[in-house]
Amino acid sequence: MTTAAEQAGGPRPELRLPYARNPLRLAVSGALWRSVGYLATYVFVTGWVLFTVAFTAATTALVFVITIAGIPLLTAAAEAMRGCATVERMRLGQVLTGPVQGGYQKVTGGLIAQARGHWRDAATWRDFAYLVGMWVPLFTLDLVVLTVWLVLLGMITVPVWYWAPSGTSATGYNSNGPMVHGVALGYFPHGPYGRGAVGVFIGTLPSALVAAAVCLVLFLLFNYVLVATARAHALVARGLLGAPADPLAPVREVLDQPGPLGGLHATTSIASPRASRPG
Repeated sequence: MTTAAEQAGGPRPELRLPYARNPLRLAVSGALWRSVGYLATYVFVTGWVLFTVAFTAATTALVFVITIAGIPLLTAAAEAMRGCATVERMRLGQVLTGPVQGGYQKVTGGLIAQARGHWRDAATWRDFAYLVGMWVPLFTLDLVVLTVWLVLLGMITVPVWYWAPSGTSATGYNSNGPMVHGVALGYFPHGPYGRGAVGVFIGTLPSALVAAAVCLVLFLLFNYVLVATARAHALVARGLLGAPADPLAPVREVLDQPGPLGGLHATTSIASPRASRPG
């Protein structure tokens, strides 16, 4: 059952992922690590799991909709998507200042009325749009950004382990050539120093230190990209999973507060034109 506040669509919570002008400050800020946790959870856990549940429920109900069994399945599919959307709303608490309300309509009646009510509710279709329709672009974007970020973070420590990879196991090395130790970033068909090599080979401590310094700078700058990605993802989720904002919410809040206008909203709502006439 939805509350009046949910149906009215009050002010939406704001993002709590501020940008720090200083890259070093951003690297140790809560905004960065909340962004990392928000994106990583979606990529590795909730994104594909919730997509699978929502897509399977919707397609199963669609297949059986021509039979009598499809009626309760339509309701079950809508409830399953509502549960999946609730999980995502809970995750939004990591990056928003307050909870996100779904704004679902109250559904009553028998099986047919409930199925019709769920699928006539715009909130059900917004859930479907986020969980299924937006999964591919959001998952791809989050995965690419998070992968680049993790690679840059790992490369900062390359002076510690650059000597570990060997020439016979790293991609692009000539397996028939001599054993070579180092990190190959590119394509090396005839070994790291042979003809046709494209990329950077880190085989000495000085080259590893230079690579770590470059990756450190790129990492500090790429943090802004990662936070921007988390902000964009959260805004999409808030827009689709939350109730539409009420443009008159600030006015209603003023009318409901104590003061010269206190009680005006309630008084005007119950007063009748006949009661205001004299006599």
